[in-house]
Amino acid sequence: MDVESGLVHSVVGTAANVADITQVDKLLHGEENMVGADAGYTGVEKRPEHDGRKVIWQVAARRSTYKKLGKSSPLYKAKRKIEKAKAQVRAKVEHPFRVIKRQFGYVKTRFRGLAKNTAQLVTLFALSNLWMARRHLLTNAGEVRL
Repeated sequence: MDVESGLVHSVVGTAANVADITQVDKLLHGEENMVGADAGYTGVEKRPEHDGRKVIWQVAARRSTYKKLGKSSPLYKAKRKIEKAKAQVRAKVEHPFRVIKRQFGYVKTRFRGLAKNTAQLVTLFALSNLWMARRHLLTNAGEVRL
């Protein structure tokens, strides 16, 4: 997802036993300056498919890395501030999932086969993009009412 526009640009559907970190190269379009991810993507910058990629990797730290520091430690407080900033960016990226769940009622997993699930998710994210861009689209359309 693009943080500036708020729109989803890539969707990949995989089986449940495929690790998310293996799909990162399919999700990036190559013009990113910064990539943010949760702690499940730790070590993504070391993978061979990302050699030579000029991006800043903002991967959340696992809690165990800073939890062992004392809560009164200045290093602990600094790490918490950094992680909070990363989490605020990731929260913006989670908004399309909220739109899909609340506006379109997609809250339960459907097991219809990988191709059908992926097709449904691609459609839902396309609808999510339209939903999030509706005000911008309507202002350019002229006299259209909801």
